[in-house]
Amino acid sequence: MADNSLIADHTASPCINVCVMNADSGLCEGCWRTLDEIAAWSGATDAQKRSIWQHILQRRETR
Repeated sequence: MADNSLIADHTASPCINVCVMNADSGLCEGCWRTLDEIAAWSGATDAQKRSIWQHILQRRETR
């Protein structure tokens, strides 16, 4: 799992090469992103990447 310090480098992908989509949650079990977030990552702006990271952290805290 990614740690909070990676947000400082918001260009660092949260991918940890555990690419398994959870059918119930719609999230990758490795990086906690949705398919839309995964697909958008490479073309995302820095602000969008920071936003995705914030969503990931919120999801991890609620689980």
